[in-house]
Amino acid sequence: ETLQRIVNTLVNKNDEIHNFIDMLNHTISNVQVNSSNAISELDEEFDGLYSVLHEMKGSMANTIQQEEARKIQALQDQLSQCSRALESSEELLELAVQSLDIKNPVELLEVENVDWIVTVASAFRLSLKPKVSDSMTHMMVDFALEKRMLQAVKFLPVPKAPEIDVAACLVADNCITISWRMPEEDSRIDHFVLEYRKTNFDGLPRLKGEQRWELVDYIKATQYTLSGLKFDTKYMNLRVQACNKAVAGEYSDPVTLETKAFVFSLDSTSSHLNLKVEDTYVEWDPTGGKGQEKIKGKENKNSNTASPKRSTNSPRASARGGRDRFAGESYTVLGDTAVESGQHYWEVRAQKDCKSYSVGVTYRNPGKFDQLGKTNSSWCIHINNWLQTTFSAKHNNKAKTLDIPVPDRIGVYCDFDGGQLSFYNAGSKALLHTFRTKFTQPLLPGFMIWCGGLTVSTGLQVPSAVKTLQKSENGLGGSTSSLNNVA
Repeated sequence: ETLQRIVNTLVNKNDEIHNFIDMLNHTISNVQVNSSNAISELDEEFDGLYSVLHEMKGSMANTIQQEEARKIQALQDQLSQCSRALESSEELLELAVQSLDIKNPVELLEVENVDWIVTVASAFRLSLKPKVSDSMTHMMVDFALEKRMLQAVKFLPVPKAPEIDVAACLVADNCITISWRMPEEDSRIDHFVLEYRKTNFDGLPRLKGEQRWELVDYIKATQYTLSGLKFDTKYMNLRVQACNKAVAGEYSDPVTLETKAFVFSLDSTSSHLNLKVEDTYVEWDPTGGKGQEKIKGKENKNSNTASPKRSTNSPRASARGGRDRFAGESYTVLGDTAVESGQHYWEVRAQKDCKSYSVGVTYRNPGKFDQLGKTNSSWCIHINNWLQTTFSAKHNNKAKTLDIPVPDRIGVYCDFDGGQLSFYNAGSKALLHTFRTKFTQPLLPGFMIWCGGLTVSTGLQVPSAVKTLQKSENGLGGSTSSLNNVA
């Protein structure tokens, strides 16, 4: 046996070494591929730089050529002007010399205004200074600084891991706001990447039995809000990494934030036969009960054994104390998870064609003919849309009319330890009604419906607006045996 254990250990060790060798070979292959990719990307970057320099050189050379053409044109214009002036001046000079040779006063008089003509000759008005210089020094460049910058080009440094500011993180209203900062200023950071995953453990992330990381990319700020979450687990792991244009840095140390919320499904084994139940949706089914009761009647005639659905020996039935299905006019279904402590919140949305429905809680094991609000162990609000709409709060077979509009969604807040059950307009968070009592047994969510359907939303955080209202109501007392509206 000892030798067998040693052999098994050695075999396992050999397998580990083989796996490690495969991993090393795979890593070597990845290094070669990644190096080739890096060289290709380097070639692309330098080709881009060459392209920019070539374009800049062409543009600057074109500017020099334009300056050359402008100067030459100016000098050529001046040269043409000088040539014309010189030609005119030579003609006047010849005329003047001829006039000097005249000795006969009569002939001299015939040549009028020779002196004035010579005086206004264009040669006297001509500037003998070039309009432009031959210097092109203003078109010279000095790339000394740029050369030093290019010589300083290096591989981009890997960004350091961000630091999550746990004190600034917030969990509220089915959202998580997470904040972080860089350990030191880094102007090369382009964006951040946030990863998160749900977990039932409050410590560091575990390798086994965990959900995969969900990713949010290209975050420009150092804060992000994850909204519209359904907290079907107790905690959430979060981590952040910084990225520049080329490379992503190490992830921050992960943090775990508590996201505990009440999660339940509808218990189909408790539902009335006229109800069709699917997880968090219940729908009135007028034909379901009759069809199933006929089948059940035939089974009872042909067999002396109990129906498997009625058996109290199954684990599920045992956990619910062998509860029977609701029957008669109690078109009810219960949640499959009980509230035994703490503060919890869930929401209910009714279809527009619902004729009648109730939303509330009840102690475990109600009678199969019991209706919500008609016993001293159940509390609910009831909406009746038959003929005209009525809205009321019910407990112990007493009803209190609520003279307020019926909301599209109803929020249910249960503070088990504080003995409070409140109903809210889930959209505006306006309070509809509050029951105050001392709960002595675990509570099950309960729903009663006639015509139409209900959708239940669980795994929700207690909204911050509800928490604020509850704090303002803590000073108000209430009866433990009768209806009490503190709206």
